[in-house]
Amino acid sequence: MEERVPRLEFQQGWVDLTLEGSRGRTEAVGLAKELLSRFNPLERTLDDQDLLNDLADRAVFLNRNAPLLAAAHYTPDGVALVDLWVDSYAEEEAPRPEPGDVVPLLLDWSNAKVAGDPDIRYLDLEAGPAVRVQAVLKEKRILGFGSQLAELVRYAVFPPGANYLVVVTATWQDMARTDDLVRLTDQLVASMSLVPVEQGEQIDPAD
Repeated sequence: MEERVPRLEFQQGWVDLTLEGSRGRTEAVGLAKELLSRFNPLERTLDDQDLLNDLADRAVFLNRNAPLLAAAHYTPDGVALVDLWVDSYAEEEAPRPEPGDVVPLLLDWSNAKVAGDPDIRYLDLEAGPAVRVQAVLKEKRILGFGSQLAELVRYAVFPPGANYLVVVTATWQDMARTDDLVRLTDQLVASMSLVPVEQGEQIDPAD
């Protein structure tokens, strides 16, 4: 099967923060400078330097594990609400797991535990069958003092005929806006398509 990579149709508010070079601070600052013009100075509550720093810092953070795509959703006044990244996973010489088998993995978070019962759904997307989980995470704070809540929406998409799966992760801490942020995230993931790998580009699934 021809190799393909996921693409998302970013709508208003979504900012593509994918870094493709060194994924370091210099590249992130360059990207942030390009993105700064998308924000109307009359609507922003952040000055140029503060917004530039937020974009650059967020890009570095979201690209720390070399995802296929990284993005964030910003309000018109320059406040980031959602962090999102897309990864691809496969195991050599091992069959791809079934959707039901990956649910525990989707709910696994290194520094947090799921609070309450997660919402688990099985869907048919344009990019392929998918399993979607939504849960509230109770995250440990820095140095382990106390905890904070965050919302998690995570998809595992199973492209037909492929040996890998695509995982989309979105998180946020503004719980009061959860309904709107869930809708924005679901709309973005529903737009996913798989396009042929361009010359010189390759899928590098994580093990």
